[in-house]
Amino acid sequence: MPRLLLSLFSVIFLSFAAIPAQADRLVARVSISNQVMHVYHHGQLLYEWPVSTARQGKVTPTGTWRPQILSRHHRSSLYNNAPMPFAVFYSGNYAIHGTYEVNRLGRPASAGCVRLHNDNARKFFDMVRAEGMGQTRVIVVN
Repeated sequence: MPRLLLSLFSVIFLSFAAIPAQADRLVARVSISNQVMHVYHHGQLLYEWPVSTARQGKVTPTGTWRPQILSRHHRSSLYNNAPMPFAVFYSGNYAIHGTYEVNRLGRPASAGCVRLHNDNARKFFDMVRAEGMGQTRVIVVN
């Protein structure tokens, strides 16, 4: 009897294991070491954009999140009302957002957020809004 149960369990387990997890429709993968963000839509790479992450003494946290808040015309309450256009907040006060300091893209410059060229931030913001925050994943790696 135990052998039969074990066989039955194995068949059920393998059946469920064969079902792929539902993929996120939109994935932003930020590489801190390369200062770049790759945007995947339905598994296909659409964009590779230069970013600025945390400068020395600051931190851009690594991990995986879903967006929490979208704010088109956000102003920082922590950094002197600094503009954060097309902000996609993914972890507390951390967001992917546009910047007017485009000459600093491609190297660490932020207080911890992921900065993009405003045109790219707008594209990403619109994609998150279209696909939904529940179908979007933000991945930040070293």
